[in-house]
Amino acid sequence: MKTRTLRRDKVDVITLGCSKNLVDSEVLVSQLQHGDVQAEHSDGNNSDSNIVIINTCGFIDRAKEESINTILLYADKKEQGQIDKLYVTGCLSQRYKDDLEVEIPAVDGYFGTLEMPQLLARFNVDYKHELVGERSISTPQHFAYLKISEGCNRTCSFCAIPLMRGGHISRTIDSLVQEAKNLAKVGVKELILIAQELTYYGLDIYKKRALADLLYALNEVEGIEWIRLHYAYPSKFPLEILDAINACDKVCKYLDIPFQHGANAILDAMHRQVTREEQVELIQKIRAKIPNITLRTTMIVGFPGETEEDFQELCDFVKDMEFDRLGVFTYSHEENTTAHQLEDDVLEETKQERAQRLMQIQEEISFQKNTNKIGQTFKVLIDRKESGNYVGRTEFDSPEVDNEVLIEAKGNYLRVGGFAQIKIVDATEFDLFGVLA
Repeated sequence: MKTRTLRRDKVDVITLGCSKNLVDSEVLVSQLQHGDVQAEHSDGNNSDSNIVIINTCGFIDRAKEESINTILLYADKKEQGQIDKLYVTGCLSQRYKDDLEVEIPAVDGYFGTLEMPQLLARFNVDYKHELVGERSISTPQHFAYLKISEGCNRTCSFCAIPLMRGGHISRTIDSLVQEAKNLAKVGVKELILIAQELTYYGLDIYKKRALADLLYALNEVEGIEWIRLHYAYPSKFPLEILDAINACDKVCKYLDIPFQHGANAILDAMHRQVTREEQVELIQKIRAKIPNITLRTTMIVGFPGETEEDFQELCDFVKDMEFDRLGVFTYSHEENTTAHQLEDDVLEETKQERAQRLMQIQEEISFQKNTNKIGQTFKVLIDRKESGNYVGRTEFDSPEVDNEVLIEAKGNYLRVGGFAQIKIVDATEFDLFGVLA
């Protein structure tokens, strides 16, 4: 009979999905560690942990498939005796808990997005409210995500996030400033503000849109050098944010604002509460106020009822607006959303073909914009060193989704996590190449 060597439990937290999930995992690891549980972030490779927690994504079909496959992989490891316990949390667990308990019973517990205290109780750890703002960051030490609110009150017909995350709940400015100070103390130079919807921030607790107030407060945090804004909403966009971006020297001239489509018929069916004309007017106002701002957006192709004419309107919108960065999703038919009542009538191959066509348009725009940077010098944050190059970003680029700047490492000595003045000497559609200025 095989005897098991007694050893202290060790927990791996595996995170799938978006940056908001990543922050949740960082909080979870910190809470476990303060409860005297050995815990760490993991990519699942070469681990000697005997307990695994999977923080899942349930947003679209591809993300759900990845989450389920990961759960099945570790359920099999548990059956083979490679791990002792397996827990699942996050959006997929929130949305499909009852089904998952039946389909994958090897999991020792499923927990929703707001059930961290119950998950911690499995380890005899009490959730410590005084630790809010303390996190074991899993990103490179020089940048971190700062989640300013949870949930969403918007009613976009395609989106299941309110089903998984609930309604909008803002965090206080004081708590966010304190968290930013904590992050600065451990070497964070760049804060990336995230939420389901940034521009709604503050309405629930301050009875007004308070993102601008938050930016002014964060701009005073010593040690932070860049503050970046992700996931703004175009409808009723609070223009005072633009004044704050201009006034705050640490706030990057960068805004991630998903427009999702450029045809009024589809915007209406998506319940976006904004027209194409209003979107164009907003973009013009933003660029007039901040001429050198970088605008990142995302689009959805293949929404129910999207005709070729609708898609052409979207293509024209992208051509006319010349976004600096653009990502494309194919529509995913999500249960319990308003759009699920519609027929998912655009063929999958048509969705993929439209996504490719739209990205080809964007590649031409991106190449031209990058080519225009040749000869200019930028402040660059060095993210890492790999394959004989230092790899960094300008203030106009967010990690993992935007351009990178490559600088030959031979003969140069740059500090990862530090800044350098870099002159751009060459460009492709999605990368810049530079030398020390």
